[in-house]
Amino acid sequence: MPGPPLDLAETDRSLPTRADVVIIGGGIIGVSTALFLAERGVEVVLCEKGVLGGEQSSRNWGWVRVMGRDPREIPLAIESLKIWDGLDARIGGETGFRRSGILYLAQTDKDVASHENWLVNARAHGLDSREIDTHETAALMPGAAARYKGAMYTRSDARAEPQKAVPAIADGGRRAGARLFIGCAVRGIEKSAGRISAVITEKGRIETSAVVLAGGAWSRLFCKGLSLRLPQLKVRNSVLRTSPVSGGPDGAGADWTYAYRRRLDGGYTIAHSAENQHALVPDSLAFYREFQPARKAEGDSVQLGLSARSWQELWEIMPPPLDRPGAFERHRILDPKPDERSVLSALKAAADAIPVLKNAKPLQIWAGLIDVTPDAVPVISNIDALPGLTIATGFSGHGFGIGPGAGHLTADLVMGNTPIVDPLPFRFSRFSDGTAIQIAPSV
Repeated sequence: MPGPPLDLAETDRSLPTRADVVIIGGGIIGVSTALFLAERGVEVVLCEKGVLGGEQSSRNWGWVRVMGRDPREIPLAIESLKIWDGLDARIGGETGFRRSGILYLAQTDKDVASHENWLVNARAHGLDSREIDTHETAALMPGAAARYKGAMYTRSDARAEPQKAVPAIADGGRRAGARLFIGCAVRGIEKSAGRISAVITEKGRIETSAVVLAGGAWSRLFCKGLSLRLPQLKVRNSVLRTSPVSGGPDGAGADWTYAYRRRLDGGYTIAHSAENQHALVPDSLAFYREFQPARKAEGDSVQLGLSARSWQELWEIMPPPLDRPGAFERHRILDPKPDERSVLSALKAAADAIPVLKNAKPLQIWAGLIDVTPDAVPVISNIDALPGLTIATGFSGHGFGIGPGAGHLTADLVMGNTPIVDPLPFRFSRFSDGTAIQIAPSV
């Protein structure tokens, strides 16, 4: 089943022979980085093997939140929300961004307690997140039949349209001077005297001294060709969009059985809050030790099993060649088969809780592959072992919301500017310098 329809973005055709910076990957991190570099007068080229935003950047829930973030991500999420506020004006486009609030619904006393634990972080950062009671929760969910104990609510959190945001940001970056190429896989990197000297694409060589790897679920395979051990796996999440309906809550929210977001078209994006799948692949064994703490913390929220990817990745153990087509050209867009049972059960649960959704027809179901790290915190880091390389990946399902802030931080690291937030929590070396893997408690 194809992914959701994307707005069109203008791209370039004539590949240059040199650039100050080459970005690999045209998701929200890549196009945001291109925007911030181009605004600083950098000659930046972005290469995407498929289409802009064709993978997880357009397949996510569309939440833009600070609430519930890992404490290490909160400063970046705050800065990202500030950028989202003025982003449409900045790029002259429509991302669908609206500050309409997000609810984490409480079904049990345990839910309330976990919310209270996280609110310690909110107070430390001066956020407007708070625990609300049954009556205020009901007021924020017009037409709801379910009676919740309450909810953790952040009025300043927001939503945006994944299918609009990446093309709009890409167009803004291009107007600022970035050059964007689709259907242009980067096969690898050339080095000279231990530093980056060029990238090799399927359409030719680009001389450069700086590369940003923002390849999402593909970053691990690309790093193999650079002899870099990036502990990253893929998790499949399935999503459904409905026909427009009248009434119902604005914004977004979730309990343990469903998540919803009001769409600009009047429908809803629906997903299951606690059902994701990880296909067992060779990397599952390679990174078994690193991911054990996350596996214990997740419980049943991530199901393990075999799928077509299990067999496909058996053939992707070795890095792709530079002189001929490889995996990046064989698989232009990751388009996994969705778990229809999971999302239809989520729609039923949402309709039972919010009866107006009984009138919402499922129009499309799709799935995406989320790039996850052992601690569910991204890597946004210069790479000491390869001067000139900056990696921005492993956003663990959080990339859409913090994408603009992550792009700003990545651009800062590339340029050697004062970073928008402290990049230390996102350093690549945390997986090899003896730092214990820390898993934030679930909210």
